[in-house]
Amino acid sequence: MCGRYATARSAGDLSALFESSDETGGVGPDFNVAPTDPVPLVRLAPEGHRLLSVGRWGLVPHWSRTAGAAARMINARVETVATSRAYAPSFARRRCLVPADGWYEWVRQADGRRQPYFMTPRDGSVLAFAGIWSLWEPAGEARLTFSVLTTAAVGELAEVHDRMPLLLPRERWASWLGPATEPDALLAPPAPAWLAGLEIRPVSPAVGDVRNDGPELTARIPLARAEADTEMTLF
Repeated sequence: MCGRYATARSAGDLSALFESSDETGGVGPDFNVAPTDPVPLVRLAPEGHRLLSVGRWGLVPHWSRTAGAAARMINARVETVATSRAYAPSFARRRCLVPADGWYEWVRQADGRRQPYFMTPRDGSVLAFAGIWSLWEPAGEARLTFSVLTTAAVGELAEVHDRMPLLLPRERWASWLGPATEPDALLAPPAPAWLAGLEIRPVSPAVGDVRNDGPELTARIPLARAEADTEMTLF
């Protein structure tokens, strides 16, 4: 999975969709989320209810002395998340849902250019990436960080990239947040029929610049225009 996605809904909308209490203080849309950015996530409070929180993308283990590796820890592989020293404690006890409207991947064309695609539900519904979180407390300052789990891409998604985020249909949200009684079941990919509801949408190469933001980044464009836009960005 590439390191970009979009989360465009307000804190109020996300609280309603995920039936959670909001502790974010308000979040705004971000159509070009990049590593270490602060974004919303849903986790369980100690009392057992759901919390909408803000975390930074790139997990920092609680024992880490610095946050320097955060940008390299945005993704955790399902094949090793339960055994990795960095990820296993969070997988066992601190799982979260990462709300998203879709994610971006780049495909290299025959001429060497890279065309971005946006994977998003056709019906406009919200996605939930499987995530794990950790609290890092340098000098007593608590920082909530997280990683998105990735798995082998399935179906048409494999034509874009060999990995994809572990996507959780609504009926799996509660089990993902709850006790890890059956780890293998937790890490299973969604059914092909559910994945068929995703659109693989060509979008503008402008998303490649992290300084760009806005709904136009997720808009479908003809591939002919995408090629022209790429040529324009070269000069």
